[in-house]
Amino acid sequence: MSPYFKKLQVLLAENPPNLGDADSVLELLYEAYNEINNLDDDRIKTDFQSLYEAMNGMPLKKIDQIIYPVCRLCRDHERSGFSEGVKVGIRLQMELTAE
Repeated sequence: MSPYFKKLQVLLAENPPNLGDADSVLELLYEAYNEINNLDDDRIKTDFQSLYEAMNGMPLKKIDQIIYPVCRLCRDHERSGFSEGVKVGIRLQMELTAE
């Protein structure tokens, strides 16, 4: 199998796949998953509503300065969880099929 993988690595290096805006296949999978599975459930919507209520009376610019980093943090956390979950699944499959 090793010679096959080496040839495959050379082929991929010479002809990299088009991943669009993603930096890796795993990120591409996450983007597709996230687009198909809307994760903004009622609990998340309620939590954001509570956040907005806590900022009641703040100027819009100040609210944006808070909300944008919060959303970025949430998305990064979600992406990390997805990626690590896929890695654990791959590892589990390898362990289950090992001889």
